[in-house]
Amino acid sequence: MVTSLSKYTTIPVLREVKELLEREKGGRDWSSFLLELYREAKASRARAAFEKLRRLLTEEDLDGVERASREFREGFELR
Repeated sequence: MVTSLSKYTTIPVLREVKELLEREKGGRDWSSFLLELYREAKASRARAAFEKLRRLLTEEDLDGVERASREFREGFELR
């Protein structure tokens, strides 16, 4: 529950889940542990999406994307 007097909150989870996460977090505080999990999951999803895209595109496709990006940057002007 979030209150205006506290910057902390509680999150209800199954006891089994909390016990598993407590073993994994070790001596770290919950905030840093959960932020690390979040960042690792986000990076993993980004890598997986990149690899999927890389498998779908040919070398010619990638060259075209690079060329179009370069042309866009060269032609872009702030008004």
